[in-house]
Amino acid sequence: MAQQRTVSDDVSGSNVAASAGLGVLAAAISYLVSYVLIVDEARDVFGDSVADWQSVAWYFYNAHMVDLETTGTFGGLGGSGTVDLIAESSATSATVLYAIPPLVLLGIGALLAVQLGARDLGEAVVAGAPVTIGYAVVMGLGAVATEASAEGSFFGIEASGSIAPELVPAILLGGILYPLVFATAGAVLATSLAGR
Repeated sequence: MAQQRTVSDDVSGSNVAASAGLGVLAAAISYLVSYVLIVDEARDVFGDSVADWQSVAWYFYNAHMVDLETTGTFGGLGGSGTVDLIAESSATSATVLYAIPPLVLLGIGALLAVQLGARDLGEAVVAGAPVTIGYAVVMGLGAVATEASAEGSFFGIEASGSIAPELVPAILLGGILYPLVFATAGAVLATSLAGR
């Protein structure tokens, strides 16, 4: 009789690396689905002043409940604030973005549990949790890469502004909490359904 390998039998570096790789894949799939759903609205909002990939990324971060931080100065006056593009949008496709990351992460977690042969709750958690590693790296790097800033001078008065996802929430909320909850829940769900 052939023995089936389980997650607890083989919690190796290769399984963790594969799970982390699927975390990167989950982030990429979520972003691409978001791109398809929201690129037209992003073009309407930002026009040619911001690249499509960048403005869509801002919606992607908002879909993880991560606000965008805006700062600006004009002469000696300055200020900062936060923006949630999805909350300010009236498009239905924008609201759908909130569901994309959780659904993709649930699917990735379920895939891992089935692929690694998780048989109980503990094995499901071990299968799903490492997705967080890859997802957190993408969310952290993306928050830095999507920052946009502009400077100018009007009649000798200096002006500048910037917009970017808030870095700490991008890593903690979007990069760690989302995959830890949803990928692990997907793994637990798949393991529970397979046990029936």
